[in-house]
Amino acid sequence: MLHIDDLLRMLVESEASDLHLRIAEPPMMRIHGSLRRVPGMEPLTDRDMYDILYVMLNEDRKARFEQNMELDMSYAVPGLARFRVNLFRQQGHIGAVMRVIPFNIRTIDELMIPPIVKDLCMLPRGLILVTGPTGSGKSTTLAAMVHHINERRPKAIITIEDPIEYLHRDLMAAINQREIGVDTHSFAGALKHVMRQNPDIILVGEMRDLETIHLAITAAETGHLVFATLHTTDAPQTVDRIIDVFEPDQQQQIRTQLASTLQAVVSQTLLPKADGAGRVAAFEVMVCTPAIRTLIREGKTYQMYTDIQTGSQFGMQTLDSHLLRLTLQGHAAFEDAQAKASNPFEFENRYKRHIERSQAAAQEAG
Repeated sequence: MLHIDDLLRMLVESEASDLHLRIAEPPMMRIHGSLRRVPGMEPLTDRDMYDILYVMLNEDRKARFEQNMELDMSYAVPGLARFRVNLFRQQGHIGAVMRVIPFNIRTIDELMIPPIVKDLCMLPRGLILVTGPTGSGKSTTLAAMVHHINERRPKAIITIEDPIEYLHRDLMAAINQREIGVDTHSFAGALKHVMRQNPDIILVGEMRDLETIHLAITAAETGHLVFATLHTTDAPQTVDRIIDVFEPDQQQQIRTQLASTLQAVVSQTLLPKADGAGRVAAFEVMVCTPAIRTLIREGKTYQMYTDIQTGSQFGMQTLDSHLLRLTLQGHAAFEDAQAKASNPFEFENRYKRHIERSQAAAQEAG
């Protein structure tokens, strides 16, 4: 049976993003978004799973997995890559999913993240949220943002992650990275004490519960720059999700706090590249202008989309407009972009109108 390091080496060499291991099936890899069974490998048995996975676990992690029946952790193969690992039980058997985390942190430009994000990284204070579904590249975007700060600002940065994915080496900044279950018990627990660690910038891997959300907003209120993630698909939904976590009698106060602290919401999704060689991210960006802050304070999040559509001078863009641009530039296929669009019918009409205008212009020029 292959060692786990051999399987992970195959994963990286295949340019896959994830490795799926489960009983009665051969190992499977997600390559450019599609799951594929590894050719030539036999279905895994319980003994195989134990031998493959338990070599990654020290005694503490074994105890935590056996007690909780699931475990998030990181694992590194020297000279190859780091991996985010999730162990779980399904139908009485062990299962696992592992995601590749490259040693090299890609820059904002390399990831084709909207340029306004560079300006957001230079803000002195406030709350910046990176949102999107699971597996949409939020951690990669946040790593690029922290790296951008690290290259330019002599600041103290504390990250709270579950688990630590990208490892940052101090450049201009001083960075402490804390992992849930290893360095602290919870996001909320770490945030309660973070002020005593003299940070300028705080990264919260995920705002999972009311206490964590409240502490993150409070940290932004007290003059810190706070980055965090949520599993939401756009800016209005993000604001509503935060507000709805609180009791009704607290919601107006939270609206007021959020209106004053929120700086931007960057929402993203991944779609296959047109040439099939990987995936590309599409972004929606909402920057908190005075008009946006008023809408948050007054609970009129349904009107935000209009401001995002007309706010290009502030660096704002809708997801559909970025999807259209990626399609017209040849980075993504029309069908894949339309499938990710928030309004597929309007997206198709805009695409057709642009093609018609381009054809008419070509005919005139000819």
